[in-house]
Amino acid sequence: MRSLSRKAFKACLGQTFAPSRWFQIDQSRIDAFAATTDDHQFIHVDPEAAAQTQFAGTIAHGFLTLSMLSAMYYDAVPAIDGAELGVNYGFNKLRFLSPVKGGAYVRGHFTLTTVRQIKDDQLTNIWDVSVEIKGQERPALVAEWIGQQYF
Repeated sequence: MRSLSRKAFKACLGQTFAPSRWFQIDQSRIDAFAATTDDHQFIHVDPEAAAQTQFAGTIAHGFLTLSMLSAMYYDAVPAIDGAELGVNYGFNKLRFLSPVKGGAYVRGHFTLTTVRQIKDDQLTNIWDVSVEIKGQERPALVAEWIGQQYF
């Protein structure tokens, strides 16, 4: 993946980056997330019972879809030269709009809306993000995501 200087990154304000690659949300990923978070609601982990619901099968946890943002970000957004690390700072807005069915493919879209130089060695960035579900118009989620980079 290419990288950008800090100056070039700041010049990307308002830019929508190319979407990330597609990530499959298969049942093994859903089950692993359920085990990690102790959220074993049947709609996520019991294909037989979930088949009897309006979803006609299992769906991913909303927070699983949300947690995929990091991998999608690393895939879609160039690194910033000299950045030692980046951290999540939080969300101003977050909505889960559509369920992600087991086996579906999702990818992230990122628009840089704010860049603030906090200190010489720290940037705070705000991103408009959405997670697209392959073959569907309505996204899985939309959010305003805040991140920080340290240099």
